[in-house]
Amino acid sequence: QLQACGGGLVQAGDSLRLSCAASGVAFRAYTMAWFRQAPGKERVFVAAIRGSDATTRYADSVKGRAMISRDNPKNTLYLQMNSLKPEDTAVYYCAAYRGHLIISTISRPLSYNYWGQGTQVTVSS
Repeated sequence: QLQACGGGLVQAGDSLRLSCAASGVAFRAYTMAWFRQAPGKERVFVAAIRGSDATTRYADSVKGRAMISRDNPKNTLYLQMNSLKPEDTAVYYCAAYRGHLIISTISRPLSYNYWGQGTQVTVSS
């Protein structure tokens, strides 16, 4: 089970840290990711981190403004977002895949088989 939290209403330029707590899984063995979905749009990749080697990947839209990290002993995934923009407004979902995803598949929603319930991030201009 994945439980995301940390969303909220912020102003453009602010920072936010999202958390995703995992329970009932061997967290270290999982590739973890964040996706987001804006109203009327498809769910898109934000960032991912592998459990096997901590390799990270970011969407171009957040590169340089976001940092994904994980605390394996705490079974928790994080997403630090800085310099937030109105276009970052979306529901943010954490996702998990048990195993090592290759880089070519790490950004695909269909690669993940566990999803959290989402947390709303709203950035006002």
